[in-house]
Amino acid sequence: MDASLNKGLGFVEGALDAAAVARLKWNLLREDVSLPCAVLHEDTLRHNLKWMQRFIERYGMKLAPHGKTTMVPKLFAMQIAGGAWGITVATAHQAAVAHAHGIKRVLLMNELVGKENMSMVARLLQDPGFELYCLVDSAEGVDLLGAFFNPRGLKVRVLLEVGAQGGRAGVRDEAQVDAVVAALAKWSGTIELCGVELFEGVVDGEAAVREFVRRAVAVTRRLLDEKRFAHLPAMLTGAGSAWYDVVAEEFSAAKFGDAVEIVLRPGCYLTHDVGAYREAQARILAGNPVAREMREGLKPALQVWAYVVSRPEAERAIVGLGKRDAAFDAGLPVAALRYRPGDAAVQAAPEHWKVTKLMDQHAYLQIAADDDVRVGDMIGFDISHPCLTFDRWRVIPVVNASYDVVDVVETFF
Repeated sequence: MDASLNKGLGFVEGALDAAAVARLKWNLLREDVSLPCAVLHEDTLRHNLKWMQRFIERYGMKLAPHGKTTMVPKLFAMQIAGGAWGITVATAHQAAVAHAHGIKRVLLMNELVGKENMSMVARLLQDPGFELYCLVDSAEGVDLLGAFFNPRGLKVRVLLEVGAQGGRAGVRDEAQVDAVVAALAKWSGTIELCGVELFEGVVDGEAAVREFVRRAVAVTRRLLDEKRFAHLPAMLTGAGSAWYDVVAEEFSAAKFGDAVEIVLRPGCYLTHDVGAYREAQARILAGNPVAREMREGLKPALQVWAYVVSRPEAERAIVGLGKRDAAFDAGLPVAALRYRPGDAAVQAAPEHWKVTKLMDQHAYLQIAADDDVRVGDMIGFDISHPCLTFDRWRVIPVVNASYDVVDVVETFF
């Protein structure tokens, strides 16, 4: 990469090396970057990284953040360097991306089904330095894994997924646990039961989450007592980005000691958001003693910047940002910052500005009739549900506090 590349990020070739990017001296506010554009704030990323790592370590647990949130290997590497034990993914493709970029321990937190998916994992397992776990919740799934991996002489590490009634995958009752255990016994040389997994985000409310987590703890204790795990410590893993505090509390209260290794898997903490995860963080800061002691919580690190392209009505501005650019499933983008090219500094957007409608490439921004809003103004939007914003971008610039572009990261969806 060199300065001969066009200054927008619509087309970038070559290795996205931070030093090379810095030499280009791009700055978002000088309009060196084509908008709309998703942007990551470097200082906030590092703050969130350290905050979550400290929280997990205070509970004596390990962190395997969900990589499907970003699918950005540079961010995976940042998380590992910051103390993460491994990276979580949801598909065989995502596991392959993580492995290709040097991640040595992956939790594939899904049932592994299908010939090509198993083939991809089999190729990864040829690397003796690579460690992968996947989920099982049925005798049929166990048998499919055994029939594929046994003839190839490969061992597969699995976790028993505990599910909730009305939720998604996972065993619902003791009879299903028994069926999986019996199937595993048939493939003892090929499939290693290494622990228990749950995802508490499929149930609503703190009381229901605690009850669900306690059920997973009980299943783990039963399997320990019956000596069903291939080796110790067994793994117990859970926690998305909304209830990681409750999961940490309940797992900690189980007091398994050295017999169980506890791994939590929040993913959205790195960039955070202004929707459901902000609400969850407010609850955590108010109610969790460790979070209260740490004080300042997570902050939004991902924004999408766009221009005002029209002001056709006194109380409406049209912004060049749409469904192609930002998530909208969990809330519309929120105008956070404003900047007029040439001004001395970025300003906070007025609280009354509100996106009322999002089309493919346009946002309807409700404003006041006397607001000073012109075509060409730049607006930075906070977003809800970062997972579905990252997957709209192939490359994302990282900016410092002065909005200099200090790096560019690639996504691999």
